[in-house]
Amino acid sequence: MASRVTASLARSALSASARRSFASTAAARSSATGLNSLHTLTEEETMMKEAAARFAQETVKPLVSKMDEAEKMDPAVFQGLFDQGFMGIEVPEEFGGAGSSFTSAIVVIEELAKVDPSVSVACDVQNTLVNTLFRTHGTQAIKEKYLTALATKSVGCFGLSEAGSGSDAFSLKTRAEKKGDYYVLNGSKMWITNSGEADIFLVFANVDPSKGYKGITAFIVDKEMGVQIAKKESKLGIRASSTCVLNFDDVKVPASNVLGEVGKGYKYSIEILNEGRIGIAAQMLGLAQGAFDTAVAYSMERKQFGQAVGEFQGMQHQIAQVAVEIEAARLLTYNAARLKEEGKPFIREAAMAKLYASQIAEKSASKAIEWMGGVGFSREYGVEKFYRDAKIGAIYEGTSNIQLQTIAKMLQAQYKK
Repeated sequence: MASRVTASLARSALSASARRSFASTAAARSSATGLNSLHTLTEEETMMKEAAARFAQETVKPLVSKMDEAEKMDPAVFQGLFDQGFMGIEVPEEFGGAGSSFTSAIVVIEELAKVDPSVSVACDVQNTLVNTLFRTHGTQAIKEKYLTALATKSVGCFGLSEAGSGSDAFSLKTRAEKKGDYYVLNGSKMWITNSGEADIFLVFANVDPSKGYKGITAFIVDKEMGVQIAKKESKLGIRASSTCVLNFDDVKVPASNVLGEVGKGYKYSIEILNEGRIGIAAQMLGLAQGAFDTAVAYSMERKQFGQAVGEFQGMQHQIAQVAVEIEAARLLTYNAARLKEEGKPFIREAAMAKLYASQIAEKSASKAIEWMGGVGFSREYGVEKFYRDAKIGAIYEGTSNIQLQTIAKMLQAQYKK
């Protein structure tokens, strides 16, 4: 009997020792191979996330309602974004940026959207679209002049869409005619985010329509060169984010202001929009979380029939379901971001992340209003604004149908024999 007990204790001790050893080995392997959970952030990414959360709560939140009503971003918000380093997150330090990772940009965009998606998209476009193109395709001189300004003081915008070229972006009509050392731009752009505050415009125009989309070229246009802000759109949501029509009437742009190669603009825009979709996924993710946090907190305080509304089983199940879907959207978004950072294919994953995050943003905001009842329908708590802001996620940087088509094409290529 004693020997059996002794043997049992020995096995138990060995098992505990083995478990500790396995855990230690697993941790070491994870550290050595970089195999971590998708929630694992570097120290720098964590700091950026926390800084963005503080900025959103302390600086943005008191201004959200006012900016929404005025349909205009408070200048203090843009200044704060620059002061915090949020407008040049991936820009190398030599050009005044933070020199941080793509995932840092994603978590900042997410945190800002928890409070105001309008501020979030302003930060998103600057980082994932404009800055990235300058970093990737700009000459040293262009980087020194423009990338430094974009990281420290100047708002930029991405001018691709036109009245007749939305999803069919390459049917654009804006023309650039070469005249000596200059190109002369004529045409117009529509639905351009940040254009109301921008000093630097990245404009896509065709230098040779006979070549079709292979004539599309990216031009850097300073506002002072003659960009006309023709109309500011009055929108359902993200009202504080400026969305304008731009006109170009015989605007002279130095040939040295071509970004990258002539005729490669179509390639650059495709590449950058794939990346930008992860940014929009992060914006929609933050929006979903912001609406959820507000409504669930309220449901735990609001009492009916002698108990908190959030404690009724019907409510508990709804809350749990939305929590699962928000987490799924987060994992899709973070996964796409890490794949992009690692230089691996990410187009399908980016499309999935944007599609699903935009869907759950609408659902979370809608449920938040229902969970809060009358006050949710009013403007007092801001969840109705989240509901209005959510709709754009299914539209810009590739509609939901475009995302589905992208996913379907890639699946077809994978399974077709």
